[in-house]
Amino acid sequence: IFWAVEKPAGPTSLSLVLFSPLLNLQDNLPTVRLLFPPHLLGQGAGWSERGSETAMEAALLGGFIKVILPRLFSLIDDKYKLHRGVKSDVRFLVKELRMIVGAIDDDELSATSSAAARLSIQDLRELAHGIEDCIDGLMYRATWEHQASFLRRSVRLRPPRALKTGAQLAREMQRLRRMAKEAHERKRRYAADFPAGGQPSSATQLVDESPSSPSDPRILDADLVGVEGPLAELLEQLAEGRPSQLKVIAVVGFCGLGKTALAAEVYNRETRSERFERHAWVYAALKSPREVLADLLRKLSSDAPSCQGKSVLETSDVGQLCTELKQHLVMRRYFIVIDDIRTEDQWKTIKSALPADKDISSRILVTTTIQSVANACSSSNGYVHKMSRLDKMCSKQLFTKKACPDKYSCYKQPDPAEVLKKCDGQPLALVTIGEFLQAKGWPTGPSCEDICTQIGYHLENDKSFEKMRRVLIHNYSTLPSHALKACLLYFGMFPSNRPIRKKSLLRRWLAEGFVEPQPSPSSPDPIAAFNSLMDRNIIEPINLSNNDNVKTCQTYGMMREFILHMSISQNFVTLFCNDKIEPKYVRRLSLHESSATVVDSFSTVDLSLVRSLAIFGKASQTVLDLSKYHLLRVLDLEKCEELKDDHVKDICNLLLLKYLSLGGGVTTIPRDIVKLKHLVSLDVRRTKVQILHVEVFQLPSLIHLFGKFKLTDIVKPKSEVHEFLSKGKSNLETLAGFVTDGSGGFLHLMGYMNKLSKVKILCELPAGCADRTDLKEAIQQFIEDEKQANIGSRSLSLHFGKCCEELLNSLKGPCYLSSLKLHGDLAALPQFVVSLRGLRELCLWSTRLTAGVLEALSNLSYLQYLKLVADDLDKFVVRDQAFCRLLRLSLELQCPTFPTIEEGALPFLVTLQLLCKDLHGLSDLKIEHLKHLKEVTLDPRVTPTTRGTWEKAAREHPNRPKVLLLKSVDAAQSELADYTIASEPAESAIQETSIPALLNQGLVASSSVMREQSTSVLSNMGLSEVSSALT
Repeated sequence: IFWAVEKPAGPTSLSLVLFSPLLNLQDNLPTVRLLFPPHLLGQGAGWSERGSETAMEAALLGGFIKVILPRLFSLIDDKYKLHRGVKSDVRFLVKELRMIVGAIDDDELSATSSAAARLSIQDLRELAHGIEDCIDGLMYRATWEHQASFLRRSVRLRPPRALKTGAQLAREMQRLRRMAKEAHERKRRYAADFPAGGQPSSATQLVDESPSSPSDPRILDADLVGVEGPLAELLEQLAEGRPSQLKVIAVVGFCGLGKTALAAEVYNRETRSERFERHAWVYAALKSPREVLADLLRKLSSDAPSCQGKSVLETSDVGQLCTELKQHLVMRRYFIVIDDIRTEDQWKTIKSALPADKDISSRILVTTTIQSVANACSSSNGYVHKMSRLDKMCSKQLFTKKACPDKYSCYKQPDPAEVLKKCDGQPLALVTIGEFLQAKGWPTGPSCEDICTQIGYHLENDKSFEKMRRVLIHNYSTLPSHALKACLLYFGMFPSNRPIRKKSLLRRWLAEGFVEPQPSPSSPDPIAAFNSLMDRNIIEPINLSNNDNVKTCQTYGMMREFILHMSISQNFVTLFCNDKIEPKYVRRLSLHESSATVVDSFSTVDLSLVRSLAIFGKASQTVLDLSKYHLLRVLDLEKCEELKDDHVKDICNLLLLKYLSLGGGVTTIPRDIVKLKHLVSLDVRRTKVQILHVEVFQLPSLIHLFGKFKLTDIVKPKSEVHEFLSKGKSNLETLAGFVTDGSGGFLHLMGYMNKLSKVKILCELPAGCADRTDLKEAIQQFIEDEKQANIGSRSLSLHFGKCCEELLNSLKGPCYLSSLKLHGDLAALPQFVVSLRGLRELCLWSTRLTAGVLEALSNLSYLQYLKLVADDLDKFVVRDQAFCRLLRLSLELQCPTFPTIEEGALPFLVTLQLLCKDLHGLSDLKIEHLKHLKEVTLDPRVTPTTRGTWEKAAREHPNRPKVLLLKSVDAAQSELADYTIASEPAESAIQETSIPALLNQGLVASSSVMREQSTSVLSNMGLSEVSSALT
């Protein structure tokens, strides 16, 4: 006989139902109602949240199982030499896991908030983790045996401690099979505790429910702080009458930034004016297009007797509503706000119901959290305003207003430093914590520091945090795939105060198995996953390169706190900071700053099953003993301060390693690295390694190699490396940072690397060196044009001195490159550059760029991005129709010798960057000739007069382009540079200035266009460019 707990009938009661799994007597047994004090029931809150947490646990488990299923199925392959009985166990577990995923996807598990459901999910998670451990154990054994077979004749090998015997693995598979059956039996015995249909569960309701209530601008009680700049911008966009047609203004940003409050302020001001004949405000979240149209007609019907009645609106289809709305709005000037629109299809239907607007100048304002929806709404004669977070001053003002009652206005205000850091300028978070602090009785209640220390607990349990909690849960739960949820939780591996390098992040996602190199129905590729999170504004770019590609990013504020809570509570990430570590069983371990230096802290932690290890700062010798980690796939030690050569000697026994990034004081990479047959990415840019063993090129899975290194040995004919490369076995795509003196056998072997798509070569040719044949042939082979329609991305970066000019001029066409960077003195543009097919990006660094070079550049008809870095430019005129496809132009000069731009030149230029501290006024640049210009970027050191002149010119331009300021980043702290070259003005050492602060001062506009363009550039990349986008 068992008891089951039903959903509470009231705030102080529970229903306990008696039933027996052996007899079908449940319907005939009485219900016993017991009364409990409110504190035992969580103050009446938390039921739906716990249900939602069950749903999120199930979704994360489903994603994890989908990752390990292909690996489990691969064990049946003959290369693993499994016993027939073990293969039968594997097939059984494959079928079981597929059924589990099907149950999760069908919401059989995730749609219930019962305790039994959560225990069932815990059972299944333990089973899935056990299966993954067994899979990796088998793979480790197979890899070791394969390597040992070549050495047994000459060396007596001792198997590593991580190696399990075949009998041990067979017993483990039998144990897992029993676990699967037992989990199934437990679920069947207690099946009465799972809903069998009927009303949707609380979890389902929460996932489908909007994070905020339907908005009404008349009753919105918002404390508007720091919105003067954005408000003036939106009102100016409404008033602008050029051209005289319908204009759609989209306000986009993450939940809780104040989009609705800002839109309400605009709406209320406009309703008090007589500028528009009709006004309407509708709430679109979770409504069908038909419902939105019906609501719109109801709102517009207050002063239109001809509008049909309520019953007709409820029965009309979309076509009838569109017709009615067109008749209602035709030849009338209207202003409509559509709050929280979430899909492009929703907008397309609404747009089809709007009448043609000729010489009327109606306006529509939409708010959304999704960038692609904002772009779609404003695609034709529209405007996108990207919401910014509040600066420190405005954040403090809003928080203090909410936290401190008026009667304590003369009392010393609380120190908000920790709160401001946690909230990170998000108004909803500031209001939430401020109201919570006041409710707890400030100043006698808890301090700001106390609240921030336990922010995870408050976020999960306190009623005051309910709206914030719902916003965060909604953003996580509505991610369209399990893979995206795992990718988001992986941000918990990184410290909050460090920007995350995008390309390194994508390579780690691949190594973890969250995403695939090629997209599939169940898993996106890494670029698509990143773009999806960017599109939803869940993560934000921190640094952008000159061509608007995202270089670093991070999560912020309460979203980061939510990610940490979720990743830790699901044992997805184990975070060690402040000398605290939670579970004994660890799969992903991240050590932050200098808190993991105590040896005893890890005495009870089993490190043998860790799959991902990242260290930021110092760590104890126990943690750095890599012999303890048997199944590592990701090892990130580039920010480990005390890493030495002795620590990396055991790396070569990490046979399943896929991603390796080193730093610290490492000066050499062991020759035995050739044992890492699964290694995909090797990054030694932040080490002191100057010499690399040629054996690294024998790694069969290696795709990306980063550093600044020479090779130790001359590659001899018939050597193992020569044989490996000459047979076309190399999968290397990125070779970034190879230093050469122009000769050597390896340069000849580069021709065998048929998959190379990105090469960076630093030429250190001795003075008077005449023999550069090997270097010339290597470059010539790499740039050779195969005349294929879709070669894909191919990038070459050359750093050279004066003695290489002859080498560059000796390169012949036809050749193909999509991106070229030349760093050195250029007296003339090498002839092969002019003959390049497919060249879209070109960067030139030189002391002086002559008129001849500039004239030759103007003939590159396919060029889309051009960056010129020099002390000065020769006098040059950009003629009519020159650079006919150029979209972005960046000029970084010491002297303000800018070219003259004729009308008709640069006809499609979108972004213009003028990075010169001595720029004076417009410098004779006539931007009115640039018809498609959307953005101008200036050096932050220009004078206020010059900045004001450019802002005035931008306001007078038909497109009203943004005027942005950039600031240099300390090269020592730059997260972006591929490697450090003292003489190079790093392209990545450019960072967007504090736009939120400048917005509130009215200095510059939001950077929405910049981020919109960078997202669209990434979204349009082909599948063949996925790997190159990771380099």
